[in-house]
Amino acid sequence: MENNKCPGFKAAGIASGIKKSGALDLGLIVSEKPAVVAGVFTKNRVKAAPVILDQERIQSEKCRAVIVNSGNANCCNGNEGIINAEQMARFAAAGLGISEELVLVSSTGVIGEPLPIDKIEAGIPKLVKALVPDGFIDFAEAIMTTDTVPKIVCRKGELNGKSFTVLGVAKGVGMIHPDMATLLGYVCTDVRMEAELLKKMLVTATERSINRITVDGDTSTNDTVLIMANGKSGVVINDNDAVQYFQNLLDQVMIELARLLVKDGEGATKLVEIVVKGALSDDDALNVSRTVAGSNLVKTAFFGEDANWGRIIGAVGRANVPVDADRIDILFDDVVMVKGGKGCGKEIEAEATLVLKKPEFVVTVNLNLGKGTASVMTCDFSINYVRINADYRS
Repeated sequence: MENNKCPGFKAAGIASGIKKSGALDLGLIVSEKPAVVAGVFTKNRVKAAPVILDQERIQSEKCRAVIVNSGNANCCNGNEGIINAEQMARFAAAGLGISEELVLVSSTGVIGEPLPIDKIEAGIPKLVKALVPDGFIDFAEAIMTTDTVPKIVCRKGELNGKSFTVLGVAKGVGMIHPDMATLLGYVCTDVRMEAELLKKMLVTATERSINRITVDGDTSTNDTVLIMANGKSGVVINDNDAVQYFQNLLDQVMIELARLLVKDGEGATKLVEIVVKGALSDDDALNVSRTVAGSNLVKTAFFGEDANWGRIIGAVGRANVPVDADRIDILFDDVVMVKGGKGCGKEIEAEATLVLKKPEFVVTVNLNLGKGTASVMTCDFSINYVRINADYRS
């Protein structure tokens, strides 16, 4: 499909035997020529070997390929983990006939188990042979762990009569929480720009998207988002208008990917946007929205389709920002459930309950103190979340 292509890039995904199920578990993205690269990484102080390797190599600001495995995180494996991450890059580079310094690496899966590097080495010829321009859907499937569907978003833009593409792929539906929400994400674009600007724009898009979602309050050891720009389109991003236009398109791609991640949250049945208005500052609004979105009591109420607004206002009160309980309004979509800190009665609660039965809805909290606003996407907390994570290593 044309919508799953980015000029100058190829991708592939195969089954190499890392996953016992036989599912796709090894993916590769390749740029036909060296691309400018930027990345953002986990803030967890325990970092997986691929993160350590990538943070070192990305300083060159150039990249030709990214190889990713699922089913094993290659984390907490000591020096052997670093060696295996380097070998993973080396095998991919040899198969592609490029410098290993131009290959970045990611892993995702169970922590603390040795990476089966022999299976990765054996899979490289098949992986390289499978590379095609529309191979991103297979790549997206190959990097999945507990995801139920692959996630890929593509947007087209035009500047000065030339078209360009921004294509993003991501995985991660558990261990999702700011900062640097837990996931692997890869963005390919055929524009040309300097690495410093590319990094700045990626950080901005990250803050507006994957740092505004939560599934379960945990962040991982392997979080990585990389963006590669190969210049194939001839579009150069350097003046203010072009920067704003490209930033908007990049934001769109990453916000949609973030939305898909939360919607596919482990065991999730509902996608909920928590909007906070009327705070004294945007930062205060963000703190409140994150606190409400991350509350297990709120999330279990969503699953139970219980319009228990007391849990929401309780979370608002512990967000450590100025609030006045007598000014707070709470809405479920357009249903005003709480006005001036007081519930609006059982009849209104019945209307709100109907909203909670929908697969997607918005909860708005208006503090009525100022002009600060923010929103965070979350999901419900279901019985299946516990089942999935109880059996994760089985």
